[in-house]
Amino acid sequence: MSEPQIPKAEDIQLFPPAPPPKSPSFGAGLRAWFLTGVIIAGPLAVTGWLVWWFINTVDQWVKPLVPPTLWPDTYLPVRVPGTGVVLAFLGLTLLGFLAANIAGRGFIRLGELILDRMPVVRGIYKAVKQVFETVFSQKSASFRRVCLVQFPAKGMWSLAFISAPPAPVLEEALPAKEDYISVFLPCTPNPTTGFWFYLPASEAIEVSLTPDEAFKLIMSAGVIQPGVQKHLGEMAEAAVAEKAKAAV
Repeated sequence: MSEPQIPKAEDIQLFPPAPPPKSPSFGAGLRAWFLTGVIIAGPLAVTGWLVWWFINTVDQWVKPLVPPTLWPDTYLPVRVPGTGVVLAFLGLTLLGFLAANIAGRGFIRLGELILDRMPVVRGIYKAVKQVFETVFSQKSASFRRVCLVQFPAKGMWSLAFISAPPAPVLEEALPAKEDYISVFLPCTPNPTTGFWFYLPASEAIEVSLTPDEAFKLIMSAGVIQPGVQKHLGEMAEAAVAEKAKAAV
C-alpha cells in the first residue's frame, strides 16, 4: 500500500489567484491626459493673464503722464507692452532717491503743507499715507505675523494676520483689563477683503507661518498646505539616495 503524498507548501493555495490587471481603456487614458494638460496649462494661463493685466493697467496709467517722445509706440509700428512698468519703476526709484536727500525732503514737506490746507484731501492723504507706511515699512511688524483666531464661532479656527495694537484712546474703552491686539482676517479666495477687529491677545494663537504661506493656504481654500513642497523635496532626495545605494 502506497503512502499518502503530502502536498508541498507552494502547492497549497488558500485564495484563488488574482486576475491579471486590466489595461486602462482609451477613454480613461484620454481623460488622464486631458487632466494632466489642465494641471500644467491652468497655472500658466492664470499667471500670464494676471501679468498681462498688470502690465496693461500700469501702461494705461503712465502713458498720459509721459511725453509722446519718450514712448516707443511713437517710433514703432507695433505696441510695446511693459514700457509703462519700466517708466513707473524708474520714476518711483528716482522719487525715493530724491526723498532721501535734503532738497527732496524739502519739496515733500512743501507738498504736504499744501495738502494739509485742503479740508477733504487732507484727511484722505494722511489716512492713506499712514496705511502705506505701516504696510510697506521694513521696521513694522504689522501683517508679518500669522495667528489662529476662533471665527466665525467658538471652536472654528481661522487664519489671521496680526496688525497694530489699539491706540490708548481705544484701549481705555475696551471692557476687559488685558492686552488687546488687532487682527485682519482675509476671506477665501479673495484675500483683499475680510474682517478687521480687536480681540484679547490670549485668544489668538500665533503660528510659525510666513505671510506667503498663509496667503497661499487661504487663497487655495486649504489645498496648498504649508511644508508640502519641502516634504516632497525630502522624499525625492531620499528616493535618489536609496537608488544610488542600491546601485552600489
